[in-house]
Amino acid sequence: MKAEIITIGDEILIGQIIDTNSAWIANELNLIGIEVGRMISIADQADEIIQAISDSFQRADAIIMTGGLGPTTDDKTKQVLCDYFQTRLVFDEDAYKDVEKFFRERHLEVNEINRQQAMLPENAINFPNPMGTARGMWFTKDGKHLFSLPGVPYEMKAIMRQSVLPELKKLSGSQYIFHKTIMTVGIGEAFLAEKIHLWETDLPSFIKLAYLPSPGLVRLRLSAKGNHPEIVQNAVMQKVKELETIIPEYIYGFDDEPLEKVVGDILKDKGKTLCTAESCTGGYISHLITSIPGSSNYFKGSVIAYSNEIKANILKVDENLLKENGAVSQQVVEAMAKNTHQLLRSDYSIAVSGIAGPDGGTPEKPVGYVWIAVADAQTCKSEAFHFGNQRMQNIQRTALSALNMLRLMLINA
Repeated sequence: MKAEIITIGDEILIGQIIDTNSAWIANELNLIGIEVGRMISIADQADEIIQAISDSFQRADAIIMTGGLGPTTDDKTKQVLCDYFQTRLVFDEDAYKDVEKFFRERHLEVNEINRQQAMLPENAINFPNPMGTARGMWFTKDGKHLFSLPGVPYEMKAIMRQSVLPELKKLSGSQYIFHKTIMTVGIGEAFLAEKIHLWETDLPSFIKLAYLPSPGLVRLRLSAKGNHPEIVQNAVMQKVKELETIIPEYIYGFDDEPLEKVVGDILKDKGKTLCTAESCTGGYISHLITSIPGSSNYFKGSVIAYSNEIKANILKVDENLLKENGAVSQQVVEAMAKNTHQLLRSDYSIAVSGIAGPDGGTPEKPVGYVWIAVADAQTCKSEAFHFGNQRMQNIQRTALSALNMLRLMLINA
């Protein structure tokens, strides 16, 4: 089965909001073996909606459409769909009871505008919305299907999970599809491809590999299709095991698990604590660490030593080190790591100092030049990195590199 996704909304087209619905829907459809051929965004105008539906039905078996189902006059989708599928809006008593319940639970009265949410196409199947008042709708024509859903992401997802995906599974009769994502850190895409070239060329024809790079990370996604789920999964997991023997030092986890969670789990398992001293990242490493629930069990705190004054006065970095070597140096970052470790009395510490950019670089220390140190009570390991000239990417890559250095120290302890 082939599908296309249509998102409706002027707010998308003028850049006021980002269309996250399409990406989520495409992923869910792919997981049940439905191929997505196209994703488009259109204005909430009758002619645009009709044209988009007509075009998509020439190529696809099913359309997933989001947006334009609100109760106000600028939401035209419901009436346009009635015109396209040659039906009319009728009052649905069950839908109205749900609308009343929704407002009653919020201590609000239903007005005439809200009542319009219970006006639904006569010849369409409608789906309850557990998170709002706009129901989902399922139209069929000439053996093709259109599912119209609200544009609010959490409402759309609720209806998709509860009603639409189960129906699509019945309709598609597609092969089983299985994805496994291997998370790697500390190596660039091209270098990674070189290291796993022989393994990649030996993949069975029914297993496909995709490289998904982002600042500091490369995800390797294996996708396989087949008629027998157990055989498909076993084949993919066998290739994963092979990969773990080829690049063990670069694999930190699976299936989009964040590095900060993996590091946190290791700290928790070992009963160890962590602190940070951040200069060029300005607290970003601490932000990642504390974004994980339960991080208070192992994270002591951080010193944001953005200026040399804080490095010297709070972290007690020798001013001679700062003068002779500069803030972005091995000597200074190691002193930051050791002194913060003692100051906050943690088992491990991370320290970073670098030139995030876009200015501040020199020929000797260009933008993107960063020193990272990781210390425990006995040792301090440090490394220099050259990341590039994009400020936010430099901050992100510094944070991930620092966390990975800690991960490697922890697993080798």
